[in-house]
Amino acid sequence: MKRHPFLTGFLCMAVFCVVFVAAVWAMTRFNLTGTITQGTAGKVAIVDIEGVISESREIIDRLHNLRDDDSVAAIVVRIDSPGGTVGPAQEIHAELIKLQKLKPVVTSMGSVAASGGYYIAAATQRIFANPGTITGSIGVLVEAANFEELLGKIGLHSEVIKSGAYKDTLSPTRTMQSDERALIQAVVDNIHAQFVKAVAEGRSLPRKKVLSIADGRILSGEQALEAGLVDEMGNLYDAIQSAADLAGIKGKPEVVYPKGKKPSLLDFLLETRLNTLFEQYRGMTAEYMMFR
Repeated sequence: MKRHPFLTGFLCMAVFCVVFVAAVWAMTRFNLTGTITQGTAGKVAIVDIEGVISESREIIDRLHNLRDDDSVAAIVVRIDSPGGTVGPAQEIHAELIKLQKLKPVVTSMGSVAASGGYYIAAATQRIFANPGTITGSIGVLVEAANFEELLGKIGLHSEVIKSGAYKDTLSPTRTMQSDERALIQAVVDNIHAQFVKAVAEGRSLPRKKVLSIADGRILSGEQALEAGLVDEMGNLYDAIQSAADLAGIKGKPEVVYPKGKKPSLLDFLLETRLNTLFEQYRGMTAEYMMFR
């Protein structure tokens, strides 16, 4: 029989296309790509909050996607953060409050979940921590350097034209005045009161009890458990199972990780990324930054 190279090539290409389309369909159907797919509710999704919290848009976008995904029954917020700026932490906190009205939300704390990191955790239904997790640090910090003396030694000085008496408050080129200090202290006290209120409401604790430890002190996971700031000792997988139980998922839940991120064996065994621990430790006493 005479063979036709063109026809043979065409048939091979057609078979390849069919196999490719089938493979793509299978990956999408069974969530082999790591992305979220629609289907029967029974999945637990992970939201990572890592490092210094300086913006909230990416995290809020993911929370919105998970809220609208009918295949996701519960969410676990994995926090490895020493805190950050006030606004983004409050925005994420507010979104979690709204989300937990629709789906169970549980927190898993890694090596550090302090200050702004804890502010976020307080918005969830249950909090899991490791015994040695660094947490707490309920407080607000404003810090400014003063180079006035140094500039004077090298013959430099600053000329400021301003629209109001307090426009250059916290300027590094001059000493802060007493009325300016009182103004900044009032702002810090107000935001601190907001923090205390968020923790008291989120943890169902008396405000007086929260105030007794809301002096910026850090706590270990075990100490936080005794203080009522966390619910249980456990790792990420304990938090996943708890979220599944709250959602009524039977059996082992399917877990949806952020796209392109899968937990490694090292993460499973050590429960934290050791290469970031030192950086987080250095900043753990000055985590909840404002005006920085």
